[in-house]
Amino acid sequence: MTHALRSLGLLLAAAALAGCVSQTVKSTSVPPLATTAEPIPEELLLDVGIAIFDPGLEQYEEDEQVYPEVRKAEARYMPRLLSEAMQNSGAWGAVRVVPSAAQITDLRVEGKILKSDGEELQLHITAKDSRNREWLDKTYSGHASRYAYDSATRVSYDPFQAVYHTIANDLLQHMETLQLAELEHVRVVTELRFARTFSPDAFGDYLEETSKGYYKVLRLPAHNDPMLERIHSIRERDNMFVDTMQAYYGSFTGQMEAPYQEWRKLSYEEAIALQELKEESTRRLIAGGVAVLAGIAAAGSSEGSSRAAGNVAIIGGGYLLKSGLEKRNEAQIHVEALEELGMSLEAEITPQVIELEDRTIMLSGNVEDQYAQWREILADIYRAEMGELALPEAAHSQAARTESP
Repeated sequence: MTHALRSLGLLLAAAALAGCVSQTVKSTSVPPLATTAEPIPEELLLDVGIAIFDPGLEQYEEDEQVYPEVRKAEARYMPRLLSEAMQNSGAWGAVRVVPSAAQITDLRVEGKILKSDGEELQLHITAKDSRNREWLDKTYSGHASRYAYDSATRVSYDPFQAVYHTIANDLLQHMETLQLAELEHVRVVTELRFARTFSPDAFGDYLEETSKGYYKVLRLPAHNDPMLERIHSIRERDNMFVDTMQAYYGSFTGQMEAPYQEWRKLSYEEAIALQELKEESTRRLIAGGVAVLAGIAAAGSSEGSSRAAGNVAIIGGGYLLKSGLEKRNEAQIHVEALEELGMSLEAEITPQVIELEDRTIMLSGNVEDQYAQWREILADIYRAEMGELALPEAAHSQAARTESP
């Protein structure tokens, strides 16, 4: 009798173990955007370039459901949300999404998507100023509330707005540790580094790079330096091009918003269901295994009642094992559903066209190439303008030689 009760007790315990239900995050708080304690002079407000994120496709866990085209779209979508958060703080100059980290700006922000499945977002963010001094090197993580995707209760915030606000606040906190003279130094280094990319011979000795890779100013060009004036003109055109690209990123974000949010909502539901099914499947498999072992032990007993209880435990344990395997198969169905969702979003992501003053450019996934072509055009413009600048001097020298006896 004792064996029978023990076997039935184990079976009931196994059934109870299989019946446990996991809990999910119910709410998410969004920290307010921080503002500067003291107003910063407008000429010292730092411009920010947020590079298109690394989609993180080269390494991820095998059991993660990652869709390359979705990640590539997110790599353009997420910097836009971060730029809006930083701009809304009122603590910066122009905050732009840029095609690559190669663009020289006062503060360069880069990110890598570590995880994004609608339920959880993980980003690794780094930031350096034009002096090459590090501001940030940190991983941020956020979990979406179930209510974030509820159309009846959803607010205007992105489900992971807390992540973007936290990054913006951390950058602002570091900026406020700098003196005004340091902010001015950053602005000057940016200008000289930009000038050096177009004319290394003329501007190469204005800066020095230390053994640690930091840039510092050795001397300044004259304010009326005609070459520097040309550089200012080139930089304005470069900024205008990048500003035009903001319209592209804005349009892309707007068109992506509806299908992406729907995908994240469904992905969130699938991720939660998948997680719960896997946990329940594991519990049932374990519980079934315990019950079967207990039943085998009881079935070997010499007592008739114990053998009967053991047979019941074996049958019950076998049912739990079978149920666990069925749950695992059901989980695979959810995995396939996730793949279909990823493909449906991919179909919504189409190349965008932007209009420049003298041409139309198709941005079809590799914006870096387009920006590289634009920089080549700028270099041609600069060389042409410098040729015009040198022409009067050459003409004057020719005239002097003609007049000489």
